[in-house]
Amino acid sequence: MTPFTAAVDGLATDVQLPDGDGPFPAVLVRTPYDRQRHRAELRGWARRGFAAVAQDVRGRHGSPGDWRPYENEAADGAATAHWIRQQPWSDGVLVASGGSYAAHCALVLALDAPEGARPDAVIAAVPALGSAETARESSGVERLASRAGWWAAHGDRPDSDEEALAKALARDPGLLTHLPVDGLPGRLGRDLPSWPGLWRQRERGRLVARAQEAGMPLLAVGGHHDHFTEDTVALWRRWGGPSARLLTGPWGHGLVAGPGPDAEPGHRVSLGDLYARWARRALAGDLARGRRGAVGLGGSRLWVGAGLEGAPYAPVLRPMHGISFSADPQRPVRSDELTVPTDGTPDRCLFLTPPLPRPLDIVGDAEVRLRATAETPSADWAARLVAVSPEGAAERLAVGIVRRADPVGRPAEFAVPLGRLARRLAAGTRLRLELAGHHFPAHARNPHTGDDPVTATRLVASRREVDPAGVALRLPVLRSRPAPTDPVQEVLR
Repeated sequence: MTPFTAAVDGLATDVQLPDGDGPFPAVLVRTPYDRQRHRAELRGWARRGFAAVAQDVRGRHGSPGDWRPYENEAADGAATAHWIRQQPWSDGVLVASGGSYAAHCALVLALDAPEGARPDAVIAAVPALGSAETARESSGVERLASRAGWWAAHGDRPDSDEEALAKALARDPGLLTHLPVDGLPGRLGRDLPSWPGLWRQRERGRLVARAQEAGMPLLAVGGHHDHFTEDTVALWRRWGGPSARLLTGPWGHGLVAGPGPDAEPGHRVSLGDLYARWARRALAGDLARGRRGAVGLGGSRLWVGAGLEGAPYAPVLRPMHGISFSADPQRPVRSDELTVPTDGTPDRCLFLTPPLPRPLDIVGDAEVRLRATAETPSADWAARLVAVSPEGAAERLAVGIVRRADPVGRPAEFAVPLGRLARRLAAGTRLRLELAGHHFPAHARNPHTGDDPVTATRLVASRREVDPAGVALRLPVLRSRPAPTDPVQEVLR
């Protein structure tokens, strides 16, 4: 296998060729996270007969220019695809592959590049679809901690410091509490000119809408504990190519390298081998048409078909405390703690179910419906679902948050989506539902004044009232034990 480095339109590019004379099909990974970290991946592709290419995006690591996230990737990817197809070692067939931001690069090459530059197949793992999708929930609530961590590590710099936010928090544990949010660069002690502009990005769903026009096969891979899970599934559902495959398991953003607490040994998958086998079948046109895939059921060893959805089920909810509570942004409910305070003024409304009489298989979209009142012109409503084992151990299952601007003091009825679940709960488990006004630091605090949370400097408390009779938890529950499937067979079918 022969490795070499090239400059493609000035961008640093590593190439690993298989043994033999070729020509070969090619795989392209474009990344802001240092192409050299993909050397083992390139060797793996080459061993399987693919010419493997990794490239630093413009302005990052070995590539010159200005680093502007999400701005140059379609044009730069198209130039690289043209270059690959002109090489004597290329047979003209190209797979665009990547995870997170690199998945964004693969998708815009497939959907935004000129027709002659587009790849013949796409592998998109935990895809970051765009600035707006990464910065905010679909309801508009700002994802603070994850964006602060990413921008501190990678924003407006040619290299990366993965521990930048952790080091800053060690110096100032209250770093993310300081206002305004858009003043974070000064508190980090370095320039981040793109940070304020991130929060002005509000156009969501563009790539998912464009996915209907796709003309090539897709393999979408995600984790149930990844904050881009819904985007991954939406992409698979809307993909217009001849075939679309979905693989999701009880993993975080690192996929099999970041298993969740509900992962089992049976959820280990050799993704590298699966990607290569899928690519071969996709390029040969050997995949069945339509959407298929597999979902790993956390808390069990089972994999089930990706199209499986549970029927609505509403467990009995018993109010425990906090029917009236104060959402105080000076003392917000924290996203990184599951302990519920038992003294003082309630900061959340708490419900608990009786112990489950039998195991429960939850597969699909969950939500909370409620009737509630806020005494401020703007109010966030965060719903957190927690599983409490018979031994008393608490584990977060899902979180949803919406922003409301209902008339002050008037009850409103609305839903809080909890996202997709794929989980088996053991008999004896109790479900704890928390309704709060904040979920910090995962999400920025609503100041409750109607001002933009990113630029606000004044915070006020918000009195809340929840009607217990108007609260319902809706879970997608399988009525019978699901038929098991083999994830590799489903992806390759």
